[in-house]
Amino acid sequence: MKLPNIITALRICFIPLVVLMFYLPVENNLYYTAGIFALAAWTDWLDGFLARKLNQTTAFGAFLDPVADKLMVAVSLGLLIESHASLLMTIPALIIIGREIVISALREWMAELGKRASIAVSMIGKAKTTLQMLAIFILLTQAPDTQIAWAGMAVLYVSVILTIWSMVQYLKAAWPDLKSGM
Repeated sequence: MKLPNIITALRICFIPLVVLMFYLPVENNLYYTAGIFALAAWTDWLDGFLARKLNQTTAFGAFLDPVADKLMVAVSLGLLIESHASLLMTIPALIIIGREIVISALREWMAELGKRASIAVSMIGKAKTTLQMLAIFILLTQAPDTQIAWAGMAVLYVSVILTIWSMVQYLKAAWPDLKSGM
């Protein structure tokens, strides 16, 4: 197993630690939770950097990396839905999670057609992921209804706009194949 893939797998291992720290009744648990999340988010950049730098890109890594990201984001958003217990948090979280399911299914279908490259990750998708990670980090550090939490919500809503925009781009790119498969 190559180092970038080990780092990606490590990101998945951070997920239970985020959940555990979130619920542990210790002082400053939200900061520790956000710190673990930030470390995991940083590994998303690191594994890609190392894969390219060391010329260790693999099909397994290309599969596992987005899975790790989606798991980390979905689990963290689930924690935030519970802690905020608010429609303002639930709606963007469900849009993000729903989009990830749709695009994952689309990528799988396009791969079966041998056209996965036609829906490769775009710069909007990378910006979306970066803003989602930033928003989640901010929101994990704060109890609901603080000024910083509201700033995190603003970043989350911007990420939702990019989430929808990137989904539309992917669907447009795949539309000819979707249409012919109906």
